[in-house]
Parts: sequence; C-alpha cells; structure tokens
Amino acid sequence: MPPQCEVKIGNETLFFETGTVAKQANGSILARQGDTVVLVTASSSPEPVVGKDYFPLTVDYREKAYAAGKIPGGYFKREGRPGEKEILISRLMDRPIRPLFPDGYMNEVQIIALVLSADQVNDPDILAMNAASAALSVSDIPFMGPLGSVRVGYINDEFIINPTTQQLSESQLNLVVAGTAEAILMVECGANEFDEDKIIDALNLAHENIKKIVEVQKEFQNTVNVSKQEVNFKSIDENIYEKTKNFLGDRLIDAMTIPEKLESYKAIYELKKELMVQFEEETEEVMSDVNKSFEDIEKKVFRNHIVTNNKRTDGRNFNEIRKITPIVGVLPRAHGSSLFTRGETQALVSCTLGTWSDEQKIDDLDGETFKSFMLHYNFPPFCVGEVSPLRNPGRREIGHGALAERALKAVLPDDDKFPYTLRIVSDILESNGSSSMATVCGGTLAMMDAGIPIMAPVAGIAMGLVKEGDRVIILSDILGSEDHLGDMDFKVTGTTKGITALQMDIKITGITQEIMKQALAQAKEGRLFILHKMLEELPEYRSEMSLYAPRILTYKVKTDKIKDVIGPGGKVIRGITEQTGCKIEIDDTGTIQIASPDVNSANKALDIIKEITQEPEIGMTYKGKVKKITDFGAFVEIIPGIDGLVHISQLSNERIRRVEDVLKEGEEIDVVLIDIDSQGRLKLRKVGVNR
Repeated sequence: MPPQCEVKIGNETLFFETGTVAKQANGSILARQGDTVVLVTASSSPEPVVGKDYFPLTVDYREKAYAAGKIPGGYFKREGRPGEKEILISRLMDRPIRPLFPDGYMNEVQIIALVLSADQVNDPDILAMNAASAALSVSDIPFMGPLGSVRVGYINDEFIINPTTQQLSESQLNLVVAGTAEAILMVECGANEFDEDKIIDALNLAHENIKKIVEVQKEFQNTVNVSKQEVNFKSIDENIYEKTKNFLGDRLIDAMTIPEKLESYKAIYELKKELMVQFEEETEEVMSDVNKSFEDIEKKVFRNHIVTNNKRTDGRNFNEIRKITPIVGVLPRAHGSSLFTRGETQALVSCTLGTWSDEQKIDDLDGETFKSFMLHYNFPPFCVGEVSPLRNPGRREIGHGALAERALKAVLPDDDKFPYTLRIVSDILESNGSSSMATVCGGTLAMMDAGIPIMAPVAGIAMGLVKEGDRVIILSDILGSEDHLGDMDFKVTGTTKGITALQMDIKITGITQEIMKQALAQAKEGRLFILHKMLEELPEYRSEMSLYAPRILTYKVKTDKIKDVIGPGGKVIRGITEQTGCKIEIDDTGTIQIASPDVNSANKALDIIKEITQEPEIGMTYKGKVKKITDFGAFVEIIPGIDGLVHISQLSNERIRRVEDVLKEGEEIDVVLIDIDSQGRLKLRKVGVNR
C-alpha cells in the first residue's frame, strides 16, 4: 500500500498519498479533500543553472475541465493558456514556497498542480498549496519546510477554517495564510472593513491549524524517508570580498542616499562598473565572486544605515510618508479619473461605467459567472526608465491588479442601487515602491470623480521590515530599494473603519504575530494619513455623473406584465428601443434596466414602459381611445391592452339617444375610472360628466 497520511482541518479531512502516480517526478502527491482531488508534482534539473542571479523556481496551477464534468468552450475544445484565476493561484503557491529553499541551491525547480476532480464544495487552491509542500517534503529536493496553508472565513460573528465554496460566498472575510510551525510566511486577504485586532485573531487561528498540517507532513516525510540532494554552496573568496569592500568604502552609502531614484541608481551602477574594471583581467569565476560581493555589501550597507543611523536612505523617519499629490478629473472624456503621485510613484487611473452588456463572462470549474467590477493594472517599461517590448500583462501585473480590485470591491454600492458595470484601469507612469497601493488610492479617487456612491474611500500603504538580530524595524511607505533589500513587503488597504485587503510576502523564514501586530498598527497610522490627503482633494463622491457616462434606470413590474413589455416575438421592446435608442433588458423577476447616454431618452423609454405596465386605479383620469361602440355605451382603452365601459349615461350631462351622436371609434377622450367590479371589469365616466 502506498504511503498515506491524513489530518482533519475544520470540518473536512485532508488526505495525502505518494508513490501511486507520477513516480518519475522527484516528488508527487495525490491530495484529496471531499471529492476535490489535486495532483502536485515537484521536479528539479540534475545540475545547477549557471548565469542566473535568482532562484529558478516555476509554479504552475492548472484546472482540467473534466474535473467538473465539462468540455472546454471555444473552437479547439481543449484547455488553452491559463486564465486569471489559475495565474493568481500559481502566484499564491509560489510566494510562501520560494523563501524555503536553501541559499546556494540553483537547480531549476518546477511545481505543477493539476486539478483532477472538483466537487464545487472544497476549493482546490488551498489543497494544492498544501500538496506542493508535501511533494517537496517527500522529494529529494532540498526544502526548509514543510509549510501549511489554510483559508479563514467569517460568518455570523464566527471564524470558519477552510470554508466551503458556498460559505465563502457569504463570508465577510477571505483570508489565506501560509506558514511553518514557527511563523507565518504569507498572507493574502480580502475583508469587509475588518479591524486590526480581528485580523490578528484570524491569523492566530490560522497558525494553530497550520501547525497541525506541518506536523502530519513531517511524519509523512519520515515515513517516506528520502535522502535530500546536497547543496554545494560555494562561499565567496574572502580576499575578493575584502578588496571589493575596501574599494567601495563610503562611496556606496553616498550613492544609496541620493534622494532621487534614477540619480541614485545611476551612481550605484557607475560605482559597480568602476569596480568591475578593477577585476577585468580576472577569470569568470572571480568576476562572479565580485558581483556577489557587491550585492552582499550593498544589502549590508543598506541595513546597517537603517539600524545604526535610525534613518532611511532617502532621509525619512521609519513611519514617515512621502509627499502625496492627488489630482482628480485629469482626463476630460473619461467618466472618472485621477493622477495619484506619492514620492516617485505615480498612477494614472481611469474609471469607466458600462451596462450589463459589458460584464465579463467567466467559465471555469465553478460554472458560468458574470463579473461586473474589473480592475486592470499596467506597468509599462518607461515607468522605471527601462526599454523593453510591450507584452500582454504578466503574472505580476495580474496579481497587483487583483489585489487592488479586492481592496476596492469591499466598498462598492449594491447592484440594486447602482446597477453599472465598472472598469478601472491603472497605468503606472512612474514607480519607486508600491504602485499597487497607488492604484488603490487613485482608484478610489477615480470612482469618486465618476460619481459612484462608494460606501467609504479606501487608501493603501506598503510596509517593509528590517530584522537584524533582536532589532525589528518597521518601515512605512517603502521604496523600491527597501522592498529589494529588506525582509518583508506588507501591503495593507482599508477605510477609516477597517481593513479591506492584505498581502504579505517575506524573504526570511517567518515573522511572529507580535511583529504582525506592530506592522498593522503602523500601517493604520499611515493609511489614515494618506486618506486625509486624498480627501483634501475630493472630500466626497460627486453628486452628478459625467455627461459621457451611461444612465441606467431600474424599474420593477409584476411578472405577469413581462409579456406586455416584450410583446409578441419581442415586437414591443424592439419598438421602444428603436424609438428611444436605449438598451433595455428585463429578467424573469420583472426587473427592467434601461441604459442610455442621454437621460432624457432613458426617461422617455421608462415612461413608455410605465404606460404599458401600469395598473388601473380608481379615481385616476386617463386619456383613452374609443375601441368599440355599442347600444349601451363605448369601450375605451385607457392602458394598452386594458379597456373599460363608459355607459351611455356617463357620456354626457344630458340624455342622449345614441352613443354615435357624441362619439366615434378611434376618437380619444378623457375618462375617469369610477369602479372595478368583482370580475375585474372597469367602469368609466367621461371627464366633465356629473351624473
């Protein structure tokens, strides 16, 4: 029997099995929770990769259509390039795993997760994250794990571990946490204005369950008992390191503390170029050691400056925010726009309002859904002064856009109050730290400029960490260099009431809950400061939408009136559309949406629909049309399809002998509805008749 293990987390049991399938991979795990099954493999190249200065790890998550009993759509009828959901889960798996590979291990590693069965109850993403750790643990690939991953929801004032798909749709919290038994490694969160203390409680609960998953993986690893590959870490030649250090002297910190990013980077580049000239006659191996020495010294100089001088390289205090300049209404034809500048990071953000026909259709394992709020983030090369081809959005751009979208989604108005499709686009024009948080701030202002009645404005801030021994320094509003050379990138978004999104990645083996608490408190202080600056530019959302934005009117009719609005073969609704130029949609509940760039046209269409669907009301006056004349009176249509009888005695104050003496068919007259009998028949009286 193949090695197996299991652990109960929340209300479900997590099963791991190895040695059954994919046996030629370095490690493979068949993981199951309910009827959701994921296969995760871990493979490595036999030799280290030469010439790369980063760890060559690739993580790919793919969903098979057959897992949900479906055939893919499209012409080719097979799975194509990964969708946004698959890319985001690939990133989610990558981030906590990456820091757990030992220094010096440069063999190429590939993690592949395939969803083989999906029960629409248990999400495969958390299952895949845990299986990836287990696959690495039972493989011969060096790995400083295992790690565990859980999702935390919040329903009816109670936290739920690994909520079902249905529970998650009702939850006020979607918190994914990954970590080792000792500390948290990664956090990804969307929330409905949660306060910091409640987030800490959720993290504590998550970590307790993570420890259970880690423990069972350790036991599983001991059962399999695979020998790990040796890591041949070649240390830098001490003589080369000392020569490099002596050459740089104080010149490196002088270059790093130049306030302007490009000037600082240029000075560092020129210094490194000058250093390389000193060793240009040496071997390639020596040049590699020089390069590694420079990088190590750069990191140490940066960290020593912060720890020793209690100042950052740009001269700010640890909790100080860079200068903020928000401007709204910068694009004359956009429905809403803003230019948000913080230090040397700048985002041009636009907001476009659309109708139901602009919704994004998504077809995945969860079924067919429609998305009415989209945020797209673009990071062109010029924003960092580089030259490179413009490509389709990469994983980083998709991830940053998803974070900002999650941050703003929490404050959107309900669909019944604001039935628009919204698209926000953030084009980063300059970048020196946390362009995703600039996107959140700019996105809030663009929506307010568009007149969207958001529940509250949202701001975002990126926090950093430098940990040297027992000294822990939290940095607010980090620079690009502080992200690169520091130990943590912790992004927090929220309103004055609470948090709407979190994202944390760390480069060390984990941080304690006490550090998290300190970082959240300092982030709140910075977030409120940024919010204040934003609201100085635009205190509240505009009372009127842009002239160029569509107007959507919503009207509800009785279900038995739907056929009257549509008409035979859609004749009536097409006629209204042709007459007014509006888009009109009606659903099975009788909800009608009318959209038009011209509010007068929308109101005209609404008036026609009201006339078609209105109910007769006693005492009301109507302009009716004579449809039929009889000996005892005339039948007058007061509402399309609804007529009533005006008795001959109610046609005149004087006695008349024949109806034809005062009326003719097709004539329009004003009548009053005086009664509706038990059979629903309408009795009318001509206006002005008092009998």
